[in-house]
Amino acid sequence: MFTLLAGLSTNPTTGLFQWMMSDVNVWPFIILVLGIALLLFFILKMKVNTFVSLIIVSILVALALGMNPAGIGDALKTGIGGTMGELIIVFGMGSMIGRLVSDSGGSYRIASTLISRFGKKRLQWAVAGASFIIGISLLFEVGLVVLIPIVFTIALEAEVPLLYLGIPMAAALSAAQGFLPPQPSPTAVTNLLGANIGVVLMYGIIVAIVAMLVAGPIFTRLAQKYAPGAFKITKTLDAFGEVKTFKLEDTPSFGLSILTSLMPVILLLVSTVFTLAANGGKQVYGGKIGDAAWKLMSPATQNGYVLHPSGWAHFFAFIGNPVIAMVVAMSFAIWSMGPKQNRTMGEVGTSMSNALKSIANLLMVIGGGAAFKGVLTAGGISTAIATAFAHTNMSPILFAWLIAVIIRVSVGSATVAGLTAAGIVAPLVASSSVNPAFVVLAIGAGSLAASHVNDAGFWMFKEFFDLDVPQTLKIWTVLETIISVVGLLVVLALSAVFG
Repeated sequence: MFTLLAGLSTNPTTGLFQWMMSDVNVWPFIILVLGIALLLFFILKMKVNTFVSLIIVSILVALALGMNPAGIGDALKTGIGGTMGELIIVFGMGSMIGRLVSDSGGSYRIASTLISRFGKKRLQWAVAGASFIIGISLLFEVGLVVLIPIVFTIALEAEVPLLYLGIPMAAALSAAQGFLPPQPSPTAVTNLLGANIGVVLMYGIIVAIVAMLVAGPIFTRLAQKYAPGAFKITKTLDAFGEVKTFKLEDTPSFGLSILTSLMPVILLLVSTVFTLAANGGKQVYGGKIGDAAWKLMSPATQNGYVLHPSGWAHFFAFIGNPVIAMVVAMSFAIWSMGPKQNRTMGEVGTSMSNALKSIANLLMVIGGGAAFKGVLTAGGISTAIATAFAHTNMSPILFAWLIAVIIRVSVGSATVAGLTAAGIVAPLVASSSVNPAFVVLAIGAGSLAASHVNDAGFWMFKEFFDLDVPQTLKIWTVLETIISVVGLLVVLALSAVFG
């Protein structure tokens, strides 16, 4: 049963991979823990650059998992490419939009207006509410890029720490991503489990709001007590530079500033409303129905697409793509925050160049985190978890949440955690009387738990809020875990009441 120190092997049935306990392969889990410990040692003790640390540890973990050495480089590239392909455009143009609005005085106008209307005491709730609405249609990463410049300026003008407003913002965006269709993971899990998307959305809104409030404004009070060093007032963020001050009469109007800042949100929200109203939540397939990629899909996945989309469906699918939305918004921002404000194109170009320079390190760190995630996925962590829990008598809701938590902690990706958990629990759901909508939401809750160093979102939060690794673990990791646990409790309560 036990074969210890038999030597590393690329064959998962030999060597250290035979270290089994009760027929469960525990070696991948041990490698995961050791890899994370080594990563923290490099970053915290050795002070090695975060990106370099992530890449080195990814390679070592891949070797320890028994991956073919010739394929490790490809696994790194796949992990980075899968995450950064879209984010390069989204982050690049999002940062340029934020910088243009900031340099023209638009962020200052927004901050001044919100402070005067809501006051300091209600700013947290205003930011949380606005972020939640935005998060329904925006990916977490996109929402963070769009909102951070505005929230930073509001915090600066209100003379409060950035995290005081940043925690409610991040909690709202994360809760929306985990529980609400048309976000990718909840939508895909809904289709896989055969749940009604309208029911998932209805209950999901309740779950997300409760989780957002507990992990946002309420948790902020606790975090200020046990991590006071993270709550600092700063006039400069590396990702956005120093915020300038303006005379209010020289800034763009509040309406134009908001429209420019939230143009991507508006485009995505319009597309989302059309998708839900006209297509019943089904998406427009990006290829040609019947092509090779289509034939490789499962029937459940194919059922999530419109078979005969109209011209309007194609149009709204086009503008609803985050990349296209950012390009359109960027084009509008060049005019609205440039010539419209009597700024020369040279000044506009300087703002855009400075924006790209400011996010270079952030993109590298996110890429490193994506590489780590790619190695863990290719190394079979998800498969090992599925095998370990192949047979269980646990409640479908609790089991779904637990599986999603384990995969999330192991792999780092909320999407991978959600889809893998759905595949594991699908037979159990089909043979039980539980409402699949509650299982979908339980998976969503589990997929958000305990974000740490193998999650790109962890590094985004760290860099955007100018934190160190221990502070990020104390705040971001705890925030995500609160959303997960509170979400599960609300789902269990709803299931008990509505069955």
